[in-house]
Amino acid sequence: MILVTGATGTIGSHVVRLLTERGLPLRAMSRRERPGGVRADFDDPASLARAVADVDTVFLVTVPPAPTADHDIALITAARAAGVRKIVKLSAIGTGERFDGATVGAWHLAAEEAIEASGLAWTMLRPPSFASNVLWHRALIQAGEPIPNLTGDSRQAVVDPRDVAAVAVAAMTDDAHDGQRYDLTGPQLLTSADQAAILEDVLERPVRITDTNALDHLPAEMATGIGWARAGGAAYVTDHVPRILGRPAGTFEQWAHDHREAFTALP
Repeated sequence: MILVTGATGTIGSHVVRLLTERGLPLRAMSRRERPGGVRADFDDPASLARAVADVDTVFLVTVPPAPTADHDIALITAARAAGVRKIVKLSAIGTGERFDGATVGAWHLAAEEAIEASGLAWTMLRPPSFASNVLWHRALIQAGEPIPNLTGDSRQAVVDPRDVAAVAVAAMTDDAHDGQRYDLTGPQLLTSADQAAILEDVLERPVRITDTNALDHLPAEMATGIGWARAGGAAYVTDHVPRILGRPAGTFEQWAHDHREAFTALP
């Protein structure tokens, strides 16, 4: 039995789909009642105990309101008590790097260290920006307004979330990935301007960006991570996705083509 946390989210929903297609037993965890799922809250230990009962492997995704490892640690505690064997955690690129006197992804790092200390088998997935993040600005694109660019002229190997999910499933179903940290990048280094130009071609409408350095308005840990990326920290490509999946990593252009209708539908 595989427990998928964040089952309705960007990566978790794809993980659920892939596991279902393979006919693997899964339990989809979310904060609301869902058919075939389990309702649980990271702040409710009893609900977590129910969620991990009889589970072998957990796909761990947490999105706390403010950056903290508390939710990860709550799940780890419940998993150990229930006899869970393995955790595959969605972390973030750059976790543990130092930038401007601070630690990038400090809350992810604390969670990773707690998993390592738990005695459970583990795999850490560290993607950069998701291709799907541009959907956050769908309404601005539809209105012809510029979309904010927090990372300036820096480049990132933007990754298709479907690839991240596929690697997660591989890690959960093959012990060869135990004890590994994977930086799951796309195949190309792109600036925000590059992404906008690709979207223009795919959507056949203008897509503009506006530079903004609004880091002062973000939580300190988020600002550190964005500042690290803005300074070029995430400007690299790895072979982890193609090596694990046995095929090339998906491009941002292909993702945009596959999701073209999402930009034309009503918000």
